[in-house]
Amino acid sequence: MKFGIDRLLSEPDLCKPLEGKRVALLAHPASVTADLTHSLDALVAAGLNVSAVFGPQHGVRGDLQDNMMESPDYTDPTYGMPVFSLYGEVRRPTGQSLGTFDLILVDLQDVGCRIYTFVTTLLYVLEAAAAHRKSVWVLDRPNPAGRPIEGLTLRPGWESFVGAGPMPMRHGLTLGEMGRWFIGQFGLDVDYRVIEMEGWRPEEGPGFGWPPERVWINPSPNAANVNMARAYAGTVMLEGTTLSEGRGTTRPLELFGAPDLDARALIAEMRALAPHWLAGCTLRDIWFQPTFHKHVDKLCNGVFIHAEGGAYEHAAFRPWRVQALAFKALRRLKPDYELWRDFPYEYEFDKLAIDVINGSPLLREWVDDPAATPAELDALTLPDEQAWQSELRAYLLY
Repeated sequence: MKFGIDRLLSEPDLCKPLEGKRVALLAHPASVTADLTHSLDALVAAGLNVSAVFGPQHGVRGDLQDNMMESPDYTDPTYGMPVFSLYGEVRRPTGQSLGTFDLILVDLQDVGCRIYTFVTTLLYVLEAAAAHRKSVWVLDRPNPAGRPIEGLTLRPGWESFVGAGPMPMRHGLTLGEMGRWFIGQFGLDVDYRVIEMEGWRPEEGPGFGWPPERVWINPSPNAANVNMARAYAGTVMLEGTTLSEGRGTTRPLELFGAPDLDARALIAEMRALAPHWLAGCTLRDIWFQPTFHKHVDKLCNGVFIHAEGGAYEHAAFRPWRVQALAFKALRRLKPDYELWRDFPYEYEFDKLAIDVINGSPLLREWVDDPAATPAELDALTLPDEQAWQSELRAYLLY
């Protein structure tokens, strides 16, 4: 199959409208062609006038690990062009940076989750382009989590840098399709085009979204593989808790744990509470010791979520519910456990991080209510998921 960047470079008719234009590129380390040439190098080699580069969270070079670690602007040492950070002093193109291009190519590998900030960065780019009459092309890439959708819809008033609009946690769209939804949702008047992929089949195994013949490159420092992309719609919630999400290990956001956790007891309680929520994956109790971040240098007992291997069932796996169930089970085993982490999260200073992540307090309230059942969370969530499923049909390209 071909990604958008590969089609743009191999089909002269697609590239022709870029002749004579100043072209900017929004990219990160996973912005590569099929032969692993970075898109910036490939576009320059193709003769395009690349006049500026933009980087999302973690930077063009992907060098910054944690949230709220800002990237600076700098000059590209190879080509001498300006590189502007969209996760630094500003988070959208403004002022001088907008004057450097006529058209911006967006070539970002996403992971299919609302909270992954490249989604919001795309909205901000579209809004700036609409206001300043710039063109936006998305060079489309696969959603490695595939088409399944899951989670509560973000509620009004809960918009943030990890919540660009009323969508569920696991949205099921490619970034090109998401741009189409943003334009429709917010009524944007912008010159927008998607260079579509060729041959993407998200319902087919073994990749179910990610073509196995393509090399996986981390789009952010802790997005190490497809298993992470599949689990992320659940494990990202760990960022709002005192539990380690595995930062400081080799498999971040595929596991969780803490020094005072009894993983086997937790898994048993999860199975007792809602065994149907655990379909399609394998939970394995583990030990790990983070080298940085939460519980640094402490031996932790935890759970690894395997959305891979022979037991994996793509349509059945529901990572958001798996992680929610872990929180609920922990509450039942240890009602007074200090679970929710109170700290500034993605520039939100007056709300609990877990609520910012979920786009409302509904998930936290369900976890903390000892009488609330899995069926009651389903009753809240299923209508949101069904409504989104209907809404997104108008924006699908594949």
